Amino acid sequence: MEVKLCATGDVEEASMIQISLPGRLPVAVYRVEGEFFVTDDTCTHGKASLADEGELEGHCVTCSWHDGKFDIRTGAALCLPCNTPIRTYPAIVRDDVISIELE
Repeated sequence: MEVKLCATGDVEEASMIQISLPGRLPVAVYRVEGEFFVTDDTCTHGKASLADEGELEGHCVTCSWHDGKFDIRTGAALCLPCNTPIRTYPAIVRDDVISIELE
């Protein structure tokens, strides 16, 4: 099932926003170098919101709670205390709308 998240214009370059989804944890939508990425928004270590409380530098988002870092392209945890990756979703961009496919 394809789920619409937001308009491309809602996400400024080099920034991220949180999108709430009914019955699920929120996701974060990122825009880096004109490309869009989507991950789960909740840090796998401290349960903080990455979009609301984190910092984006290039393709790396840092959780403000304990400085854990994730690659938004792959979800890989890049440093301790985070060792569990975040889930990523391929961003579908059509007619200036960003969507993801959910099961």
